[in-house]
Amino acid sequence: MVWFDAFVILALAITSTIVTVSDNVSDIERDARALEIYIQDRKDHEEHCPSIQWDQPALETYKEKLVSQLPEGCK
Repeated sequence: MVWFDAFVILALAITSTIVTVSDNVSDIERDARALEIYIQDRKDHEEHCPSIQWDQPALETYKEKLVSQLPEGCK
């Protein structure tokens, strides 16, 4: 019975570690995607609508929404 308890505790510890690592990967993937969109928006604004005044939002905005923040009528 002691071995079974030790096994259960070990399994729970490993599972919680895996969840933490998975959550971190998710955050890293989200940050990477936000950065991709941020850079693409900058490029698209320069190529497609440089005449439209636009102050690019902070990267944090992209991390929250994961969508382009270009103004309407651009691209």
